[in-house]
Amino acid sequence: MSNDSKLDYLELEREMTTWRHELHANPEFGFEEHRTAAFVASKLREFGLDEVAEGIGGTGVVGTLKRGTGNRAVALRADMDALRILEDTNLSYQSKKPGLMHACGHDGHTTMLLGAAKLLAAEGGFDGTVRFVFQPAEEWGKGALAMLADGLMERFPFDEIYGLHNAAGMPVGQLQAGIGAVTSAEDNFEITLKGVGGHSSRPQSGREVMVAVGSLICSLQTIVSRRLRPNETAVVSITEVITDGTRNVLPGQARILGDVRSFVPEVSLEIEKHMLEIAKGTAQTYGLSAELSYLREFVPVVNDAALVDEMLAAAGSVLGTDKVQLSTVPGTGSEDFARFLEHVPGVFARIGNGDSASAHNPKFDFDDGGLLHGANVHAAITRRRLAAQL
Repeated sequence: MSNDSKLDYLELEREMTTWRHELHANPEFGFEEHRTAAFVASKLREFGLDEVAEGIGGTGVVGTLKRGTGNRAVALRADMDALRILEDTNLSYQSKKPGLMHACGHDGHTTMLLGAAKLLAAEGGFDGTVRFVFQPAEEWGKGALAMLADGLMERFPFDEIYGLHNAAGMPVGQLQAGIGAVTSAEDNFEITLKGVGGHSSRPQSGREVMVAVGSLICSLQTIVSRRLRPNETAVVSITEVITDGTRNVLPGQARILGDVRSFVPEVSLEIEKHMLEIAKGTAQTYGLSAELSYLREFVPVVNDAALVDEMLAAAGSVLGTDKVQLSTVPGTGSEDFARFLEHVPGVFARIGNGDSASAHNPKFDFDDGGLLHGANVHAAITRRRLAAQL
């Protein structure tokens, strides 16, 4: 039998706020979260978890907590990495590292899961095993795969997994979860056009690429509007154009980079096919050559329908039934939580961050008022799925 006891929730909330500010002030990029991982591991050991494993998938941490005799395991996941953005908040706990900041709220996600670990370690209320998965490098889609490649499922097996992400514009204390695909796939592409550069005063002497670049950028936007069926959702975005030209030099080479969002593999394949056709056709029109590199970085997050019902019920029990909602509109952001769902069923839910700046904005900050709500939701879904036998 465990010596479970009731926590002082006001004190827990104060502690969590302090933890979050410490993490916010010391952001680390993907696979560089050494200080963050050490902080997390230290806290988990302080809470009295049964096992704390570090270095999983590089800088990942997995904590294990067991109660009772149940043989089922639930995983709770948070991401730890920051973004290469110069913070512009003027907060007392603003990033101490210029050019790095927690602009997506991963400091809050990590803190919510630490709070849940302390709560569950102190109070119990479940029968089975909880895996607390602190993941590196979510922002560039490599962290979940790294943990899986390092034997996450074999070394720390679990039957289902849950994750929370803050949502700007949703009131603090509210939660939404959707059934099926709730985030998009993300594909990255790079088109290289090659010709012959020259002096800007004599374009007829070469085969410069800039006019073709302009034409190609516009033509790529016809893939969604003219090549896909109207009921197929996708986004094609050009994000960078890099050339070898300068003020008075017409470039002979250009790289056009961007990303694609979609929800089903068939649409992704269709977009790649049309992108190559358009790039080759444009190059031929202007006497150039074209090459396409197309990489699939993220797959869609696909929530399990039955477990969404469970998540909404669990969240409703701690937030209030009027504060939870079934979401019917998927987002076109991407999340590598999806990689875990390729192995076990689970749910990725959105929890309110109030009237904050949008994610990936230099003025973004996680709302501390949501920290205890997130910890309570993590604990509630754990207890519901690992219900103690009376």
